[in-house]
Amino acid sequence: MSDIQGHAFRSLVADSRPEPVTAFDRALHDLLGDTFAAQPVVATRIGFHAHDDRWPDVSEAGRQARLALIKRHRSAFQALDAGQLSADEQIDLGIVLEALDSMEFEEAELREPAWDALSYVGLAGAGLFSLLARDFGSWQHRGTAFAGRLTGLPELFAAAADNLTGSPLMAVSKVHASTALAQLGGIGDLIDEGLAEADRRAAQADGEQVARDMHAAAEPARAAVAEFERRLRDDILPAAKGDGRLGRDLFASKLRHTLASDLSPEQIGRRARHDYDLVRAELVRLAREMWSDWVPGQPVPESDDELVRTVLDAVGREHRQPHELLDWSKAEVGRIEQFCREHNVIGLPDEALRIIWTPVFMRAYGRAFLESPGVLDKGLPSNFLITPPDESAGPEAVESYLREDNDRMLRLLAIHEGVPGHYLQQAWANRTPSLTRGVFASGTFIEGWAVYVTQVMMDLGYGEHEPALMLVHWKFYLRSITNALIDAGIHGGGMGEQEALALMVEGGFQEHDEARAKWLRAQLTATQLSTYYVGSLEMWDLEVEARRRAAVAAGAGEDSVPAQRIAGGLGETPGFDYRAHLESVISHGSPPVKWVRRALMGE
Repeated sequence: MSDIQGHAFRSLVADSRPEPVTAFDRALHDLLGDTFAAQPVVATRIGFHAHDDRWPDVSEAGRQARLALIKRHRSAFQALDAGQLSADEQIDLGIVLEALDSMEFEEAELREPAWDALSYVGLAGAGLFSLLARDFGSWQHRGTAFAGRLTGLPELFAAAADNLTGSPLMAVSKVHASTALAQLGGIGDLIDEGLAEADRRAAQADGEQVARDMHAAAEPARAAVAEFERRLRDDILPAAKGDGRLGRDLFASKLRHTLASDLSPEQIGRRARHDYDLVRAELVRLAREMWSDWVPGQPVPESDDELVRTVLDAVGREHRQPHELLDWSKAEVGRIEQFCREHNVIGLPDEALRIIWTPVFMRAYGRAFLESPGVLDKGLPSNFLITPPDESAGPEAVESYLREDNDRMLRLLAIHEGVPGHYLQQAWANRTPSLTRGVFASGTFIEGWAVYVTQVMMDLGYGEHEPALMLVHWKFYLRSITNALIDAGIHGGGMGEQEALALMVEGGFQEHDEARAKWLRAQLTATQLSTYYVGSLEMWDLEVEARRRAAVAAGAGEDSVPAQRIAGGLGETPGFDYRAHLESVISHGSPPVKWVRRALMGE
């Protein structure tokens, strides 16, 4: 236990893990106990709060200990008698073994903490933000834990700076180091927020002691942030030789672990290039139909690209101002929920949704996020985070931002991040009786669901098939395809900045501001950008199979399910109930889609 100004930390939040009953349960309980102790920030996010005052050991000794932990628990799971496991436990065993393999890859081969300075900013930011953003426990618990993490910041950042010397496969990344410098101020903001909250609660029972502990830890913590900034600026960044690209082999390995998909990289590439052409053709068709309404009195351009761009520009001029983004998005989520009720789309969650600005330390990663409670934190609100435009970049950059996230795009983001996208899916996932499927969540499932269900909403008549909304929707879907193409191109194929920007701006009709932000994000988050498109492909493949099975069971035959033109658009299928299908998919937590398929299809 840590010691904060002489006060040993003891969790005031109960362990909400279910008591283990079977041999598999006991193996999982042991694994999670050791993993949560080794990764305290992960534990806080998932909802296990015994180590909320701590940071992981980022030293070489800590890395070796985690590798030994993985090896020990893999042996324990492999020793289980498969014949004694239930059908669900057999699936969960596969999920756990894949998760252990991924953890080992990250510690033994990828080794991001040796070359990725931004990972430490993300770690520190998440560790502090999670204690302020959620009322999972009393202020005495959360404030004391916050003070503990402030106390540990000097050791964490000192070890971080010492670690940033590169790995056998990767040199220290200049782009990650420079972005870390730009985002590091967000840690100081979180310290300020914590102190302000402590001062506000100082009159409460035990609040005065918490405030004293936090103020005592704050100045050393600020000094540690300043020293890490100095070492980044003066030592690490000047010596950095890497560009953040993983290279073909390391990218292929990481992609395999990230996606955990039955689709091969070759299949993904072929389908992405095929769908890229199809979606662009659909954009041309819609823009031609919309021309006279949106660009009245002007001749139709001969160039298809100019045609689409001109109509999108006209649509993009209908946008909110920065100060309106939060309230407008809140209202739109309400409108979408009403649509879901009226059309019996899916069961809506009871948990609250808050729409707030993205914390500074996260803003390099994108414009909109859903930050949801972990599977062990029941009944807490989710945060729909919106990154405001950087007004210091000048009016042209702000206008570019707002044209990209125009009124129609905000409606789609409210689906993707809110209902029935991430917020709804994660609320359902947290109800899963399988702790395995709740803890070992797949980003491919999560992002794939949000892309997939947006098309489902279009098919069910959301927006009454408004052409401008459909145009922006297909542009949004094209973005998920170009995400996958630039992800593979940058990290596995040597794609340069100009080629990537051309693919996004000229090929994908994105605004320059959005494309430049995505170029940075693609360099920083190898493989994450592939999850949107690949996950949606798997979701559609799953739905098509479910429709075919339903049609056969109803005596109609597989031929009653038409081929998809691009994605969705399948119409009615005898015996197929959309709500039942959607709820069956998201009732299993958020594991890789292939495991949901096996659970649903009885394989």
